[in-house]
Amino acid sequence: MLFLSEQDMKQSVTMKDVIDAIDDTYHVYESETFQAPERMHVQDGDNTLLLMPCFTGDAIATKLVTIFPNNQTHPTLHGLVVLNSNETGEVKGVLNGSFLTGMRTGAIGGSAVRHLAREDAASLAVIGTGTQGFYQAIAACTERPIKHIYLYNRSNEKIEAFKSSLLNWVGKAIQVHPVSSPEEAVNDADIVITATTSKDPVLPDNPDLLKDKLFIGIGSFQPSMREFPKSLYDIADVVMVDTEHAIAESGDIATPLEKEWVTEDAITAMSRHIASGTEFNSREAGTVVFKSTGMALFDVVVANLMYQKAQENNVGTRLSM
Repeated sequence: MLFLSEQDMKQSVTMKDVIDAIDDTYHVYESETFQAPERMHVQDGDNTLLLMPCFTGDAIATKLVTIFPNNQTHPTLHGLVVLNSNETGEVKGVLNGSFLTGMRTGAIGGSAVRHLAREDAASLAVIGTGTQGFYQAIAACTERPIKHIYLYNRSNEKIEAFKSSLLNWVGKAIQVHPVSSPEEAVNDADIVITATTSKDPVLPDNPDLLKDKLFIGIGSFQPSMREFPKSLYDIADVVMVDTEHAIAESGDIATPLEKEWVTEDAITAMSRHIASGTEFNSREAGTVVFKSTGMALFDVVVANLMYQKAQENNVGTRLSM
C-alpha cells in the first residue's frame, strides 16, 4: 500500500484539480451511485471525533478525524484516511487526513466561488485564520482574480504566520490586510468566508454591511454552532447548501429553519445546481449564502484522485502490511 504525506499530496495535485474533483462529486451525489451513512460524531466537551466511511463505484475510503477547537500549540484538526479497493477490499493507500480535509474543504468553498461569485470579484474576507481559513483563501484565489484579502481572527497571534504562509502559496502580488474587527473585514469584501467553530455569529448583524456579497460558511458542522447572524437571512436572495445533510447538521441552517427566518423550500442544493448544468447569474444574484458541512463522499473522491496522481508521478512511500 502507498502512504501519502502532506508533501506527497502537494506534489500530486493542485487546488484546481481538487476543485474539479468536488464538482465531479456533486454529479456522483445526484446520481446516488454511492453508499455513506451519516458521519458518526463522538463528543467530549468541546472536542469531537468524526468517523466517515463511504463506498463508491471507484473506491472505498474511511476518514477518522479529531477536532479540538481549543488547541493553542497544536492544530485543531488531526486525521487519517484509509483508501481501499472496491473490488478486493485491500488497503491501497493511507493518506494524511488533515491535509486532505484542508484541501477538499477548501475546494468545496472554491467550487462555490467558481459557480456563485461574480467573475470580477477581487476582494476576500476570511473570518477565522486556522487551517480551514487558510485553504479557503487559497481556493478563492484559484477561482477569482483576488487582489485584497482581509483577515480577522479573535486572537491576533496567529495572523502573521497565517499571512506569511498564505503569501508563499498565492504569491506576493495579493495584498493581505489583518484587521481588528469583522465589520472592517466585511466592509470592502466581495466574498466573505467564515471558518470558525463559534457557537455565536461571527459576522456583524448589520444588513447594510452584508448586502450583495457571497457568503461561504465552512466552520459550523453541528447544530450548536452558528457563524451567520439573523440579518443575513433577512436579506439573502439565495440560500444554498453543499448537500442535504447540511440542513440538519449545521446551526447555520437548522436554527434559521427552526426560527422561520428561512423556509426549507427556499434552500437549494449545490449538487442539483451543478448536475442540472444551469448557469448561475452571479451579477444579478444579490446576496448569496452558501453553507457546507461536507460529507464522506467528498473525501473518497479526493483521496482516490490523490492516490491516482501519486501513482502516475511515482510519489509516496510503499508500506507492507
